Amino acid sequence: MAALCRSLFHGFVKGNVYRQTSCRSGSSVRPPLSSMLAAASCPELRRLSVEEPEVFWGSVARERLRWIRPFQQVKDCDMSRGKVSWFLGGQLNVSVNCLDVHVEKHPERAALIWERDEPGTEVKVTYRELLEMTCRLANTLKSHGVRKGDRVAIYMPVSPTAVAAMLACARIGAVHTVVFAGFSSEALAGRIQDAECKVVLTCNQGVRAGRLFDLKSPVDTAVKSCPSVQHVFVSQRTTSPAPMGKLDVQLEEAMEKESAICPPEPMDSEDMLFMLYTSGSTGKPKGIVHTQAGYLLYTALTHQYVFDCQPGDVFGCVADIGWITGHSYVVYGPLCNGTTTMLFESTPVYPDPGRYWETVERLGINQFYGAPTAIRLLLKYDESWVRKYNRSSLRTLGSVGEPINHEAWDWFYNVVGDGRCPVVDTWWQTETGGICIAPRPAEQGAEIVPAMAMRPFFGIQPVLMGEEGRPVSGNDVSGALCLSQPWPGIARTIFRDHQRYMDVYFKAYPGHYFTGDGAYRSPEGYYQITGRMDDVINVSGHRLGTAEIEDALDEHPAVPETAVVSVSHDIKGEVPFAFVVLKDDASLEQMAVLEELRGLVASKIAKYAVPNHFLVVKRLPKTRSGKIMRRILRKIAMEQTDNLGDLSTLDDPSVITEIIQAHTHYKNQHKKKKN
Repeated sequence: MAALCRSLFHGFVKGNVYRQTSCRSGSSVRPPLSSMLAAASCPELRRLSVEEPEVFWGSVARERLRWIRPFQQVKDCDMSRGKVSWFLGGQLNVSVNCLDVHVEKHPERAALIWERDEPGTEVKVTYRELLEMTCRLANTLKSHGVRKGDRVAIYMPVSPTAVAAMLACARIGAVHTVVFAGFSSEALAGRIQDAECKVVLTCNQGVRAGRLFDLKSPVDTAVKSCPSVQHVFVSQRTTSPAPMGKLDVQLEEAMEKESAICPPEPMDSEDMLFMLYTSGSTGKPKGIVHTQAGYLLYTALTHQYVFDCQPGDVFGCVADIGWITGHSYVVYGPLCNGTTTMLFESTPVYPDPGRYWETVERLGINQFYGAPTAIRLLLKYDESWVRKYNRSSLRTLGSVGEPINHEAWDWFYNVVGDGRCPVVDTWWQTETGGICIAPRPAEQGAEIVPAMAMRPFFGIQPVLMGEEGRPVSGNDVSGALCLSQPWPGIARTIFRDHQRYMDVYFKAYPGHYFTGDGAYRSPEGYYQITGRMDDVINVSGHRLGTAEIEDALDEHPAVPETAVVSVSHDIKGEVPFAFVVLKDDASLEQMAVLEELRGLVASKIAKYAVPNHFLVVKRLPKTRSGKIMRRILRKIAMEQTDNLGDLSTLDDPSVITEIIQAHTHYKNQHKKKKN
């Protein structure tokens, strides 16, 4: 890792980069800076990136990205106003940096390895082939009226075609919004409507764990309420024909008619690259906007230095492209770095619990990046499912999506990694674009504390805020995790709602980005994430706003009011627990209503959003001003009723006794069913 840090500094020197660096903010290169080059330690790099961000990021951007027009100003940021701009005046094309630059050097290197659902049926796609596929798809979009700035919805499972669709949008300057292929038609429609997408790309079917699932029908239902959609491109994942309507275009047939050459559109550094919708503490999902140069640079740099990625490596991130992890560490980061990236279509336990490790052996994976949810699931099985496969190719193990617990970390490190592969527990968000806190990069031999994210990445300056809204100094302290300096990968806004962007991320602690997470800073100065501080649940690494679930439940005519909280789960980390108030109606059949509520959440959001628990109560605990006291409900759901905290603001404290009694009855009923 120290060698990696030195190579970055050598990259700065190449071509007199330091001498060329300048910025309008008045920062200049001081002579002592050159004396740091020989040592080039990671702490020095980190210090440089925080103290002189224009020098650091300007040098890296010039060295690492291919520019159509060089940028004139490194940054123009004011976090008190939510203003973030990087590499102003510059123009580039993201697809060129992910494809063309590598085709020039190693056209036959595998860009993608599509690990399809059935083991041993993987498909390799070279950089040359991916560029050709991307250009044909880009020309197809153009011939159907898609222009620079238009929004394109992608509702597809993990596949080379889905990656080509993302890169094709980048090629012509269209803005893609990938919607996870497990979302309901209603959730899909809401995202298409908010973004005003011009076209939708989908597949006839998806394949997962040996089963087929329909993708075309949800799209057909969604577009009925989306007047902005002019075309629906349908790719064939299976041989089963999809019903085709007047908006539908068979994608492969259309691509065959197009040229394999598509001139890249010059894009300003701050033009939109993609939108990705994420849950919040209010009901409506947020269209998070990421732009061109800053996002690409940050994902590429974090991908290389956090995971110790080298030329020729096979990078195995098992995330779906519908999430930010898939965007940053399946597609953009690895491809910008010219590595081979795996697309994983299946599940951790299909056809058996050895699937991940059989894939590692067969594909020669060097870095494995997965979620604690999957790790907790797999450690329940016998270790022979891991040890029967050769994992000597692995050099780095990574964890993403939620804090990893000690048991899962120990199993990951000792069983999967044989005690020789560092485990990097990464903390970041859709809004940050890439990894912000992780154990690596660090100096050779630097410690890794189990189950702790530890060190901020280059340019990241964490601050812990206390209850009075002021920074908490020193170590061995906890607080609200904020970031005090902008970095190139940060999201620029919420689509067409910058005020909401300000309110959500910059209002709580002016001049700072508020992550929504709490954190602990250890006596050694390392950071450990302690969990969400707002009404957001992290289910198997997928963020769900409790308000979203409540909105769906409240649509049932028999339900006047609900409250959803999170409870811990051995496998998924957290799951939703719903407290439901039913109308006084003798004709209501409680079990039937609860089944209908499950269907409502599944249809309006997704199946994984359905609460694991439903508790029917007569009323909810509220303050005198009418606010539901969810912290009390969560303690009851978690059976932590010995200390419910301050109840002085409750309108009627007797409601607590009612709910505890109802929960005790619910718990006893479940025990009887198990027995």
